[in-house]
Amino acid sequence: MTQAPLDRPVARPTDAPPLAHEPVGEPGTPDTAAPAAEAQLLPAEELPRHVAITMDGNRRWARAHGVTDFEGHAAGVEAIRGLLQHAVRRGVPMLTLYAFSRENWARSDDEVAGLFDLLGRAIASETEELAAQGVRVRLLGRLDELPAETRSSIENALDRTAGGTRLHLNIAWNYAGRTELVDAVRRLMTSGVSPDQVDERAVSDALYTAGLPDPDLMIRTGGEQRISNFLIWQSAYAELVFTDCLWPDFGREEFDGALLEFARRNRRFGR
Repeated sequence: MTQAPLDRPVARPTDAPPLAHEPVGEPGTPDTAAPAAEAQLLPAEELPRHVAITMDGNRRWARAHGVTDFEGHAAGVEAIRGLLQHAVRRGVPMLTLYAFSRENWARSDDEVAGLFDLLGRAIASETEELAAQGVRVRLLGRLDELPAETRSSIENALDRTAGGTRLHLNIAWNYAGRTELVDAVRRLMTSGVSPDQVDERAVSDALYTAGLPDPDLMIRTGGEQRISNFLIWQSAYAELVFTDCLWPDFGREEFDGALLEFARRNRRFGR
C-alpha cells in the first residue's frame, strides 16, 4: 500500500503542538518473546468490562521490517481487525483504542495526512462488517477538527453501527486526556452548573466517555511504560499491563495474556 502525495498542507487546530523533529536512532526490533499460552475463556465475572489499548510501535515495526512508516500504520490497522474479532469471541464488552492523539499533530504533513486517509478508508471498508458482528462504534475526541471527508466516514459508521450490542468500540482519535478535561470544564461552565454542584459525577458526565464504564484494564504495546495523556481521569483505578510487543504484532496470544494477568490482580480500590 502506498501513500498518495499531498496536494495541500494539513489544516491543523490552532492550539495543536508545533511540528516535532523526528527522533534519531536505530529502529526498534520486533518482540521475540514467546507468546502467552492459549487462554481458557475466563468466567464473565473475571473479564474486564472495558479494555483500553495504546497501540504503540507502528513506526518501529516498519523500520525493523524495512518498509515505510505508512506501511507500518497500515499493518497496525490490519492488527485491529483481528483484535476486534478475538475480543468478541472472548466476550469483552468494550474496547477503547488510542489511535491518534492531539500530540500527533506534531508529526509531518505526510504522516498526518496518511493517518487520516487510513482511518477514512478503514472505516469505509469495515463498517458493514462491524455492523454484522454487532460492534457499535463511538468516537472519543474533537470530531469538529477532523477533515470533512474523514468526519463523514466516521459519522456514517456511527449511524450504521448504532444498534451493535456484542462489542462497544471506542476510537480515541484527535484525543488527549487534558483536552478532554478542558472541554468538560467548558461544558460545565456553559451549562450553568454552580461551583457547589461540581463533583466527580458531574465531571464524569461532561467527559467524552459520559455514560461509559471506566476502563478496568489498560494495555500499552511497544515497550513504553506510561499512559501518555490517555483517559487520565477514567484510568484512576485501571490495571496497567505493558508489553514490548510492537502493535502490528499484537495478536490473540498477547491479548489473552493480558486478560489472564488482569484476572490474577487483586483489585482493592483503596480498601
